[in-house]
Amino acid sequence: MNHDNGRKKRNIPGECTVRRVCPGYLRVRARVCVCVCARVRMCLRQWISMRWEKRGLLRTVQGHESVQGGGSPRGRRQNVPGPEEQAERKPAAAVAGGAPAPNDAVNLERRVGLISGVALIVGTMIGELCYPPPPLFPPFPPFFCNMHKPTPPTLGALCYVELGCMIPSSGAEHTYFMTAFGHLPAFLFAWVSIIILKPAMLAIICLSFSKYLVEAFASDCEPPLTAIQLLGALTIVLITFINSYSVTLATKVQNIFTAAKLLAILIIVVGGAVRLIQGNTQYLATGFQGSTASFGDIATAFYSGLWAYDGWNNLNYVTEELKKPYTLIDSRQEITPEPHVLNTLIDSLTDHDSTFGNRVLGWAAFLMPLAVTLSTFGAANGTAFTSGRLCFVAAREGHMVDVLSYVHAKKLTPSPALLFNAFIALMMVIPSDIGSLIDFFSFTAWIFYGGAMLALIIMRRTMKDVPRPYKVPIVIPVIVLVISIYLVVGPIIDSPQIEYLYASLFILAGLVFYFPFVYFKKSVPGMGHLTTFFQLILQVVPTDTMPDA
Repeated sequence: MNHDNGRKKRNIPGECTVRRVCPGYLRVRARVCVCVCARVRMCLRQWISMRWEKRGLLRTVQGHESVQGGGSPRGRRQNVPGPEEQAERKPAAAVAGGAPAPNDAVNLERRVGLISGVALIVGTMIGELCYPPPPLFPPFPPFFCNMHKPTPPTLGALCYVELGCMIPSSGAEHTYFMTAFGHLPAFLFAWVSIIILKPAMLAIICLSFSKYLVEAFASDCEPPLTAIQLLGALTIVLITFINSYSVTLATKVQNIFTAAKLLAILIIVVGGAVRLIQGNTQYLATGFQGSTASFGDIATAFYSGLWAYDGWNNLNYVTEELKKPYTLIDSRQEITPEPHVLNTLIDSLTDHDSTFGNRVLGWAAFLMPLAVTLSTFGAANGTAFTSGRLCFVAAREGHMVDVLSYVHAKKLTPSPALLFNAFIALMMVIPSDIGSLIDFFSFTAWIFYGGAMLALIIMRRTMKDVPRPYKVPIVIPVIVLVISIYLVVGPIIDSPQIEYLYASLFILAGLVFYFPFVYFKKSVPGMGHLTTFFQLILQVVPTDTMPDA
């Protein structure tokens, strides 16, 4: 017994000694772990550099690092021509070829042909006819407004034809604001569009797709909100993967789903014509019921219709990737009025409590939810395609972080910009409040459409000698500018809503980021290491020249 007690007493000092040396032991172990991690990171970087050197891309990456470490880490790179320089070139030189310059290792290529370009416009516009109207706006606007819905988009499309032919650069309004007004208006447009408008539009379409798809399997009860949100999130991930993997795959998906929705439209047109021939015109006689002469109500009634027609300017976001830019952009003026036929037929053949499928197709009414599902998926694919290009162009001009202007080394897709757009869209899927998202979009979108019209009017005086393959009469942009001012100011004067204040404050909030990071060209500490990290993980590299160079 005493012997055991002695052993315990002898063990107590030993245990105390171990505790005293424990902190030093932990410090040594921490240093070893740091050294091992640094060694693993260095080996990983050497391995990736060896792979890139075999592909001939190491020179481009090193050249970019020297630019980043040089005098101007923000803004357009020295050998990237801006829209002003491109606008001064001759049209024949701007569209010659279709491949990157010989001395450029990586670039976006011209892979959008005539059919794909038409499908990009038609697929997006027709898909948006399926969305629910905002709750703050009349769900069935007056018949007068319904008949005049195509007028602003058609006139605006004619103006965008001239802008796209005059300035053969991607980015649409961002590029036109840069050319006419300078960096600040272009940055504010990119700030609102990339952070809110484009991701919100993608979230709305994917939520609509998931809602119609879930309702097809839950016809007897209201579909659960969680299922709609999860399916919408998976749809965003799938569409982002398609667009990041291959431009050719994305355009093929767009073509297939556009052909499917055109077939559905043919069924609607034939069925509607048959019903009209049979004498079912009672709803046309009541088309002016509920009309109002209020200054603001007419503007808000137009909002829901103009939301359904949005997408007519999508082709200008991908001008640099069009095989025949002038042929495609010119074809827009014949495409824009097309969805009006579909919208008018549906409104004239149905009442507020019945759907078009049940009234016209009878037992084949299940085809309508299927057609809507296909239509929304194609529209989501086209929206993701153009949204990534806007983010890519804005980052190339120094209005976003540099890594968003990189393209995949092998696939030649702007995968960082696509992933960034998808990330914000996934955040917007969580609340799933479609109505408030549409309210915000409808108000702010026409602010920028009006700005594009003003840019066109200004460039008629400041860029008189620039070749214009197509020239719209000057009265048309003036009319669209007046309509834009009316659509923005009218609802605010007649019935102020808190959403309008939020939209205005968010636009002005962009000034907080513009002056330090764009105007004064400041950079966040550690941004270079973060850019290198994403560059290694995503296998993306910067582009030196644009396809028109």
